[in-house]
Amino acid sequence: MEERLAEHEHATVVATSPTTGGDGGVGEAGVTVGTPPGEPAIWSRNFRYYFVARSAGLLSWAMLPVAVAAGLLIDGYGVDTAGYSMAFLVAPFAGLVLFGGVLADRFTARRMMIIADLANLTAHILLALLFIHGIDHLWQLYALLAVAGTANALFQPGASSTVPLVSRDVQGANGVLRTSEAITGLGGPALAGVLVGFGSTGWVMVISAVAYGTSAVCLFVLRLGPVPAPPPGEGLWRNLAVGWREFRARSWLWGVIVIWMFYAVLSWGPQLSVAAGVIVPEHGARSFGLINAALGAGTVIGGLLAIRYKPERPLAAGAVAMLAYPLYPLGLVLGLPVWALAAAQVAVGAGIGVWGVMWATSVQTQVPGEMLNRIHAYEVAGSVGMYPIGSALAGPAVGVFGTDQVLLVGVMVSFLTATALLVARPIRTLRRVPDRR
Repeated sequence: MEERLAEHEHATVVATSPTTGGDGGVGEAGVTVGTPPGEPAIWSRNFRYYFVARSAGLLSWAMLPVAVAAGLLIDGYGVDTAGYSMAFLVAPFAGLVLFGGVLADRFTARRMMIIADLANLTAHILLALLFIHGIDHLWQLYALLAVAGTANALFQPGASSTVPLVSRDVQGANGVLRTSEAITGLGGPALAGVLVGFGSTGWVMVISAVAYGTSAVCLFVLRLGPVPAPPPGEGLWRNLAVGWREFRARSWLWGVIVIWMFYAVLSWGPQLSVAAGVIVPEHGARSFGLINAALGAGTVIGGLLAIRYKPERPLAAGAVAMLAYPLYPLGLVLGLPVWALAAAQVAVGAGIGVWGVMWATSVQTQVPGEMLNRIHAYEVAGSVGMYPIGSALAGPAVGVFGTDQVLLVGVMVSFLTATALLVARPIRTLRRVPDRR
């Protein structure tokens, strides 16, 4: 408690600036918290450890759905069991991420992330034993997946707010992390698929457990110094309400989320399953995998570009990059060959990569540190939380309107999304916060 009181005293200084970044950032005197002067702008000691921790966690998270679904099917379970498994994994994350943000603000993001890593470590060791020795009762699998989903709900808010603490160049650091996310998103499922193909689902869980243990150790050795905190004595629901009030007070922030909700339901959410229904029957599953790999490659390119490209109005620049998104669904409607669809996905991935870095950096540098975890949780719940709805509606929509019509709606909505982001003045005119020195 004494440590938290000391942290709160420091927070009253840091929080006076509306452009303070993350859980630390720059105080009124320009003192950098957690990143001593003289360290590299991006690859500081703290960022190197955080990069390893985040990459390890992303790799494990990317492997888990593929390993579980494929492992269950190989063991003779049906598609319905695989679907229930994913529901037990995703539902706790979607339902509890808001509370994860509150807890991260109350007890510091690093503590919550370490607790989440240790919970994931335990869950994956038990999952390994379950798959190696055979699943006697499905409720055991569902319970462990629910633990993993809950752990990720506790981890996710801090994953964003820690970035300004470990690097002075917040945008550059986000570019590096976005690149790592794309690479692990490509490599994780491929590695899991190969291991499961050799009958080694349990060993996928062992690798994931080791990765989460590595992440916990790297987070433990970070030297972050004091971080902002909510006033002591406030209850959980009060913290949540204050976070909502702060979220609503920033029109550029909630404006993006409202626009993104329509985009997630009508364009982003349905696209994967609808595209699979077009490509797999005509070109085969291998071509579908190649096209999705091209998306990951484009995201890497976008992340690398965003490390150096620092526009004065980041959200406007990100919105322009998002104009590439309609190329892929439009290519599906036009019946373009696989190589052209892959090229379109590279462009789409680059646009998504640039937007993602600009958005994450804007949130991390514009929101006061003691609010950042909660606001990031509202952001995730409002945007990513709409994706499953769009995905679930894809099949019925295709049945009623037809594939081309659903894809054309996606084309139009994605174009209107980028346009709306550019038209909305608070979003278009938001200016970049200079890097800390």
